[in-house]
Amino acid sequence: MLATPVGAYAALARAIAPVLQPGTIVTDVGSVKGAVVQDVGPHLPPGVDFVPAHPVAGTEHSGPDAGFAELFENRWTILTPPEGTNPAAVEKLAELWRGFGALVDVMKPPHHDMVLAVTSHLPHLIAYNIVGTANHLEAVTESEVIKYAAGGFRDFTRIAASDPVMWRDIFLTNGAAVLEMLGRFQEDLSVLTRAIRFKDGETLEKFFTRTRAIRRGIIDAGQAEPEDAKKK
Repeated sequence: MLATPVGAYAALARAIAPVLQPGTIVTDVGSVKGAVVQDVGPHLPPGVDFVPAHPVAGTEHSGPDAGFAELFENRWTILTPPEGTNPAAVEKLAELWRGFGALVDVMKPPHHDMVLAVTSHLPHLIAYNIVGTANHLEAVTESEVIKYAAGGFRDFTRIAASDPVMWRDIFLTNGAAVLEMLGRFQEDLSVLTRAIRFKDGETLEKFFTRTRAIRRGIIDAGQAEPEDAKKK
């Protein structure tokens, strides 16, 4: 199981390939799948099954000490086997993740990368950026922007504390999907900008009502943190 920043996967695959025995299943836990298939698959010897995986769980903390027993319970793990992968190997890995308490789904690598670009990668990019903006305002205005950051800022930017090396590699390897989602986000942001500028309260309320319902759906599906559910 490869569990490093995805930028190191190719070198890892080359290093382990000579000692992999037929029947071995190689998998990973990276947040990008298309690039992983390209970087790892070609280095693996015949008879070795490669089943990429992405457990959609965790916190902003990294390393073994950040783990806890309930980490994967009722969280999705997405398997993205390349075309022609042995179905028995896929099922064996699915059983492993179910044993951790995870829910398991299977996607094609490009579809996974597009879905995660909007549900994970784009939010992290925005969080990193808004923290940088706040820090800039802190310096320019000599105000206490960070000190008096409200709950919304604190909660949203929690993910900006994530491992910078890991996220560097994610954006480098899933750039096309992230850029497409970023373009769509900017289009929606333009609509909100216009509504605020022209005091279009109806557009703002409709937008906020629709997105609030989506957020409640995430909580109802059990995919929010426990403290978030309390705010439902």
